[in-house]
Amino acid sequence: MTRPRLIDLDVPGPRRDFVGYGRHKPRVVWPNGARVAVSIVVNYEEGSEYSLTAGDGRGEGLAEIDYPIGREHRDLATESVYEYGSRAGVFRLLSLFEEYGIKTTFFTAAVALERNRDVAEWLRESGHEPCSHGWRWIEHWLLSREEERQHIRWAVESIRETCGERPLGWYCRYGPSVNTRELLVEEGGFVYDSDAYNDDLPYFTEVGGRRHLVVPYSSFPYNDVRFVLAQGYGGPTDFYDCCRRGLDELWLEGDRGYPKMMSIGLHPRLSGHAGRASALRQFIEYALAKGDVWFARRIDIARWWLDHHEGFERP
Repeated sequence: MTRPRLIDLDVPGPRRDFVGYGRHKPRVVWPNGARVAVSIVVNYEEGSEYSLTAGDGRGEGLAEIDYPIGREHRDLATESVYEYGSRAGVFRLLSLFEEYGIKTTFFTAAVALERNRDVAEWLRESGHEPCSHGWRWIEHWLLSREEERQHIRWAVESIRETCGERPLGWYCRYGPSVNTRELLVEEGGFVYDSDAYNDDLPYFTEVGGRRHLVVPYSSFPYNDVRFVLAQGYGGPTDFYDCCRRGLDELWLEGDRGYPKMMSIGLHPRLSGHAGRASALRQFIEYALAKGDVWFARRIDIARWWLDHHEGFERP
């Protein structure tokens, strides 16, 4: 029997890349010689999720409560979990960041900020980065190309109005459509996107004949969504332990001459609870005490890469 040959069909969307930097790992130089760049990301989605009150015909999942109440009924318990993130959780996180002087990136759905302008004002005043998480927190692959283009425009206009600045980064829910990256490049105002989970470093790719920067969001091991997944964390101690171990290993790689980037993903309705926020506090204090760690917004990482690592093209 003849061994099947490898095929790579010409289908819509980005070309798959299994090699990346390969054996030619870049010797990255972060500011002040940091061994690890830590990007804390707050996924601010509350108020933009699917709900019957928004006319979606169904409610949202990915909360603390997962009970099959039925699509025809409002799930008031789950709705209130999302409200907790917007009413209490997000402000606990923002206060914690302010205490330690750490700037973060908010993957924010535009509608979420429209519904809670206190959060938008805090972002505006404190210098956290508003990165677009879409106009609403929906599946972009269900939209037509023109519908998705309109959603991108709405998101940019809305965040500019609530935060006083347009978003320079983009991150879709779960993942992009086959059109997303092309539409972002066509829009012309985005510096980077984070719609990839495939590396520990930023990289350049080509979109429509133009070079485009990707700042990967390889955060699943260090993402608080695992608090509500069956295969996830047992509790805050597990979250802290996993993040600490990840930082230690990346720090060691940086000490050996190959600094990396670490993404930590948070959600106000999850990490915004006091017990879980305490684990985040513990990690921040550990990282600060360890030293040679650069806590950075994703736009800062993107700009640094553009300014200092032009030659770091993948083979």
